[in-house]
Amino acid sequence: MAIQIGIIGAGGMLQHHMNGFRQAGAEVVAIADPAPGAAQRAATQWGISQAFQSGEEMLEKCPTIEAISIIVPNKFHAPLSLLGLRAGKHVFCEKPPALNASEVEEMVAAAESAGKYLMFNFNNRARPEAQALKAYLDAGQVGEIQSAQAKWIRRTGIPGFGGWFTTRALSGGGPLIDLMHMIDLALYFMGYPEPTHVLAKTFDTFIRETAFKGPWGIPDRADGVTDVESAAHGFVTFKNGQVLTLQASWAEMVKREEVSVVFQGTAAGGKIERLFGTDGLDETALDACELYVQENGHRVNRQIITPACPDMGRSASAKNFIDAIEGKAAPLNSPHEALRLMRIIDACYASSNSGKPIAI
Repeated sequence: MAIQIGIIGAGGMLQHHMNGFRQAGAEVVAIADPAPGAAQRAATQWGISQAFQSGEEMLEKCPTIEAISIIVPNKFHAPLSLLGLRAGKHVFCEKPPALNASEVEEMVAAAESAGKYLMFNFNNRARPEAQALKAYLDAGQVGEIQSAQAKWIRRTGIPGFGGWFTTRALSGGGPLIDLMHMIDLALYFMGYPEPTHVLAKTFDTFIRETAFKGPWGIPDRADGVTDVESAAHGFVTFKNGQVLTLQASWAEMVKREEVSVVFQGTAAGGKIERLFGTDGLDETALDACELYVQENGHRVNRQIITPACPDMGRSASAKNFIDAIEGKAAPLNSPHEALRLMRIIDACYASSNSGKPIAI
């Protein structure tokens, strides 16, 4: 019998969650969204039988739901995840896991107490390129990764002004927390080592300049708050000797949007990269998946050919959640990895505020 899913949030990521769940054979039976009419419109569009204005009502009236999917502003990730877990449901939540590590600690405890899966949409792990490089890593062809660089940078990518993205109380931060995907992917390749120290600096140079607004996001709010960073740079050390350099920005003086992880191992190096075009995925966008080795005294650069994946693994990530519940696949991420990631993010902000390295 198909796993029954309830979705909370009818935002832009809904299409990817729906596609992934249906690919896995799950049945989405209900959707909830507090915005008037939003849930019903989504239900009509996607053929979902029931629509509600709150997650609480959905869970109360749909007791056969086995798992919930959460697509809401960051502030509500933790409370809605806890709602689902305490109701005995598996939870698949959009990134970031929560506003901070303290909230994730509570989520991890709830998942362990309930004996349910708690997974996050770290979708870039599910990209064909990421899985191809992971296979080389698992086969020992890279050796031990010693250092890595994680980057998601934008030149003009502020997602609106005064909305929840730019309001720290609702988002937890700016691009560092919004574009954490490459930090997560680098840690995934590195084996998610235990961090020891973080030195970081955030900048808000362009955060209120309209010329740096991106082509996506949410409408501006003249009466809203814009109090997050526009860029962040950091350096992380780990207990096992590995190091990670990170860069995330919505607005920074760079050539073009770049999404990449580069790593240097004892036997090989590698890179996964997407260079976006001027307005997202256009004819100038480029993808790369490469491995760098020394063979017979020569430098050899291997280009790894993988299937195109315009949604950057979003549908595959949602499918993996269902497959993990059914025991058909190993989960692509774990709550303890999410906690480790959020501790690094928290330390980046703390280091920037204090001007000093932060011990974790």
